[in-house]
Amino acid sequence: MSDVIGLLLRASTKPPTYVIGRAFNELTMWAERYRIPGRLNRLTCDYLAKAHGYTTVNDWWDSVGKRKYLANVAVEASKYDLICPGDRNRIISAAERACAHHVDLLGSGEVALGEQIDWQCDYKSGFRWPYGYCSDLEYGKPDQFSDVKFPWELSRMQWLIPVGQAYLLTKDERYANKIRGVLESWIAGNPHAGSINWACTMEVALRIITLTWFFHVFKNSIAWASESFRGHLLRTIYLHADFTARHLEKSDVNGNHYTADAAGLVYGGLFFGEGRDCQRWLALGWGILCAELPRQVYKDGVDFEGSVPYHRLVQELFLLPALYRRLHGMEVPHHYRQRLIAMTRFTAGYSRPDGSVPLLGDADDARALPFGGQDVNDHRYLLGIIGSAFAVEDLLCQFAGSKAEVFWLLGAGAAKWPTEADVTVVPQISMSFPQGGFYVMRNRVDHVFANCGPLGLAGRGGHSHNDILSFEATLRGIHLISDCGAYLYTASYAERNLFRSTAYHNTPRVDREEINRLVRPDLLWGLRNDARPNVREVFFSSDFDRLVLSHTGYQRLPAPVTPVRTLILSHNTHSLTLIDEFEGTGDHSIEIPLHLGLGVEINKIIDHNVVIAKHGQLFSIAWESTSTWTMKEQSGRISPSYGTYQPTSVLRWCHEGNLASLKIQISPL
Repeated sequence: MSDVIGLLLRASTKPPTYVIGRAFNELTMWAERYRIPGRLNRLTCDYLAKAHGYTTVNDWWDSVGKRKYLANVAVEASKYDLICPGDRNRIISAAERACAHHVDLLGSGEVALGEQIDWQCDYKSGFRWPYGYCSDLEYGKPDQFSDVKFPWELSRMQWLIPVGQAYLLTKDERYANKIRGVLESWIAGNPHAGSINWACTMEVALRIITLTWFFHVFKNSIAWASESFRGHLLRTIYLHADFTARHLEKSDVNGNHYTADAAGLVYGGLFFGEGRDCQRWLALGWGILCAELPRQVYKDGVDFEGSVPYHRLVQELFLLPALYRRLHGMEVPHHYRQRLIAMTRFTAGYSRPDGSVPLLGDADDARALPFGGQDVNDHRYLLGIIGSAFAVEDLLCQFAGSKAEVFWLLGAGAAKWPTEADVTVVPQISMSFPQGGFYVMRNRVDHVFANCGPLGLAGRGGHSHNDILSFEATLRGIHLISDCGAYLYTASYAERNLFRSTAYHNTPRVDREEINRLVRPDLLWGLRNDARPNVREVFFSSDFDRLVLSHTGYQRLPAPVTPVRTLILSHNTHSLTLIDEFEGTGDHSIEIPLHLGLGVEINKIIDHNVVIAKHGQLFSIAWESTSTWTMKEQSGRISPSYGTYQPTSVLRWCHEGNLASLKIQISPL
């Protein structure tokens, strides 16, 4: 009954046209379960080959194999060793682990899947989903510790990509045999629309991208010469695209799921090329991407979901289909390219000199087609890909880090690789992204990333957190103040809500209330749009930068309060000043936390001064106020990637009574 009530409550907030459309889609999906058996009986391998104009499956295979594909599958190992020295060893090592069915996914630690992979199992908890029609399978319950993302991530099969890379570098048929065995296991263990791995269309769409890459890697291998296997693989990819087109995750406000669906359709259409269905998939997918890009990505290049990790994923989902189309001589409009370039300039802005990025918003480590071995929180490869693909000189000059992603996607000759000298001459200027609401104060050794943007997903919440006015800070190259990340989704409703709460972010909390209230504890991607951002001042200069930011989240209190935060970065002294003021009246409880970055240790606390240390460098955190504030050292947690967290320290300033300001200064010693 509670589920029905929740559904009715959500429906009451939607436009009538959306409710009618959603009801129609639900009826269509209900009818699909009865149509699927007949479709599967008709869409045999031989039927599909003939429908595409070929006498045999092998003829169809050869024709698809001659089509251009967006990846470097004609690899010269010697060139790779020159461009990415030492990376071959990483690839071979990862390939051997994958061949042994050993994975480390989403915080699982190394897991031995066994000779027979159980594709329905969350190996972290041992919970196993039953077989059944995909829309009937539930994958998130508050009282059940299980993480559906494990079987989904396993079934994306991106963990097998190093095996394909190892094959291209060595031509060892053993790798082709291993991948064939895994694909046969997946096909047998996941009947069409009949397992948990069909329950989310995004997962189906992302598999299209991986499966088409495997095809082009191994298409000429001896191990893949069997006509029976070829037919089953082509049919599987075809049915994935057919399913995606029939089960689009369309809503009144669309996010990365709908974008992924569209990207998968473009890949499916371009992969097969011929036939009415393929042309329909291509047109449908590309039409969605062109319509959604300006809706989901602000003019300043920021994805509207309010998450740095999801910005990276969405960037890939809009980019790869565009490059694939262009490879086939199809137009990519100027405005589309420019919005992608704007996205990449935001990526360049939020990336710190060491390649790490702020942990702002949700993160599930998602990628569209990962080729490199760089840290999951290093997004700099996008500068190389987009800089090369669209000849954007300033992005190429800022590109640093691993070149593997560019090599495997675009080839060795994709760009004139920037030298270290080229990289060091690029000025690290402060940047504003006013539509997205993010601000970067920086120089060569300091980087402060501040948030004063709207609630994500057009005010629905989505993948954004209660983090308005929050910030991350790196001074003199040392990451001192960090966001806490996301940790888990449906595996733990309590942890999910903690990590997106106000208390887990570097922003003031008033009267122990959330900045944006939770709609319900079990609606894990919903927040009430209580807080409107207000950017009062943005000033950048060669000597110092200053931001003055506020929000309306606490205007709903009986005695309304407006937090006003000023951030000042001195480029000369490499110090950061934080001033929190509160407009309003009455007595209130105020908390201001600072979550110290991983590895930052508290050296000593003397009066109103905390000395912290990392990598042998000392910093002072000093504070002053006209009223009484108490500072507590507490234990905290930071989740640098999905499913994991590490301990850290939190400095939390507390005040009870009449509103009072607090000034905190972080300075190197």
